[in-house]
Amino acid sequence: MLGFVLWLLLLIVCWPLALLALLLYPLAWLLLLPFRLIGIGVEGVFELLRAIVMLPARVLGGGSR
Repeated sequence: MLGFVLWLLLLIVCWPLALLALLLYPLAWLLLLPFRLIGIGVEGVFELLRAIVMLPARVLGGGSR
């Protein structure tokens, strides 16, 4: 919602720049999509490593809640 309000403010102040931003946003989203997917993969690998390292403590009862 805040992004939309900022875009409306930009539309009032400088409408050509606001229209250019509106047209370039999908292109920027597509260019950044591979980095998001890599980030999800790296986060998954770190969670897996954390689970493997914490497994002995959980087996011995250190992680019971």
